[in-house]
Amino acid sequence: MRKPEARTVITFHTTAEAMAAERLFRALELPGKLITVPRKLSSDCGLAWSAPAETGPQAEDALRQRSLGFDGVYAMEL
Repeated sequence: MRKPEARTVITFHTTAEAMAAERLFRALELPGKLITVPRKLSSDCGLAWSAPAETGPQAEDALRQRSLGFDGVYAMEL
């Protein structure tokens, strides 16, 4: 079994928001991927972006600067 690692998880209200965020993060070459929302969290659309913990603040800033919607940002061990 692999050891859990520190991750930033960003949840979204809609699938459209999640897909827009994925396009943005790919364009900015930020590491991470769309995942199903962890059971500890809830999300309207069921999708979340998981990224290494150290890139979380950069990802959140990018969403805010472009006024892209999201639900929450969480630090988790996944």
